[in-house]
Amino acid sequence: MVCSSAGGGRVLRAAFPHTVPVLTGYLVLGFAYGILMQQAGYGPLWTFLMSLLAFAGSMQYVAITLLTTAFAPLQAFLLSLMVNARHLFYGISMLEKYADAGPWRPYLIFTLTDETFSLLSVTPPPEGVEPRRFYLAVSALDHLYWVSGSVLGAAAGRLIHFDTTGLDFALTALFVVLFIEQLKDLRHAASGFAGVICAMAALLLFGPDNMVIPAMAFIVVILICGRKKLCI
Repeated sequence: MVCSSAGGGRVLRAAFPHTVPVLTGYLVLGFAYGILMQQAGYGPLWTFLMSLLAFAGSMQYVAITLLTTAFAPLQAFLLSLMVNARHLFYGISMLEKYADAGPWRPYLIFTLTDETFSLLSVTPPPEGVEPRRFYLAVSALDHLYWVSGSVLGAAAGRLIHFDTTGLDFALTALFVVLFIEQLKDLRHAASGFAGVICAMAALLLFGPDNMVIPAMAFIVVILICGRKKLCI
């Protein structure tokens, strides 16, 4: 898709260095996800289809439990909405960047994960590279990393047998690393701490099972009210 026209290789070469941190993270996280899927009774093919068509990171981890328990459609819908509610806000902030994406826009929206958003929101396209093609290259590479890691994990899961308790914490660890990286840039430190405060307030007020959507709402209010001071 990225290489469908002349210069596609140059776009990929320009995008790849920016995606290396995501590559290392997605291979590890995807590998862990693949092992968990295999141990839940789903082999490489099912893991491949889930990662290719769902590509939801944290929700895919949650889906393992949903796939191995009694099917409850309403519960699954509400849980998916709660876990992925943050993408509503990601999407709003990317409207301007994706305005001229043309036929690639649906795929860009589909592949807008936390890590891809983090990259595209702070990384300007290199000089001489068309922005929409750069966004597509970053998104496609990140998608490829996740699918590859999860399939490798599912394949290895047939040979590796060990206690996987706590393996899903790898996803939480990635979010912690992303937060630490954000704090290294003082321009984003204030908004990062604002997010922490909002999350803690939601946790205290609504409890761990219902905090995600209220926390995101708090964050939006803070960012809107303090936009001039936070967005520098």
